[in-house]
Amino acid sequence: VQLVESGGGLAQPGGSLRLSCAASGFTFSVYGMGWFRQAPGKEREFVAAISWGGALTKYADSDQGRFSISRDNAKNTVYLQMNSQKPEDTALYYCARSRKMFGATMPESYDYWGQGTQVTVSS
Repeated sequence: VQLVESGGGLAQPGGSLRLSCAASGFTFSVYGMGWFRQAPGKEREFVAAISWGGALTKYADSDQGRFSISRDNAKNTVYLQMNSQKPEDTALYYCARSRKMFGATMPESYDYWGQGTQVTVSS
């Protein structure tokens, strides 16, 4: 199993970034997926989750309305579109494979993780 994130970088407050996570080594289309983030000195926190087929999505309250998770099962890729970014969005962003079909928000409910991609929101 391999998960490789990309798309991180520097964004200005109010700006946008789109993260991608390319999956390989497993049948991507039957697993729920999630995005988490971890800022320096803080615990890893849930950002968003998506069901195996993409019909169901879930977001952290702080990200609701600003972030959008999606997936392309033909490309084995899950995305995180981040709009209206805030400095507090600065963190290392990880994608992960869920042990459950959908809806898990705790890191313990995910079994494989990518290496992360850094997002910095600053003027």
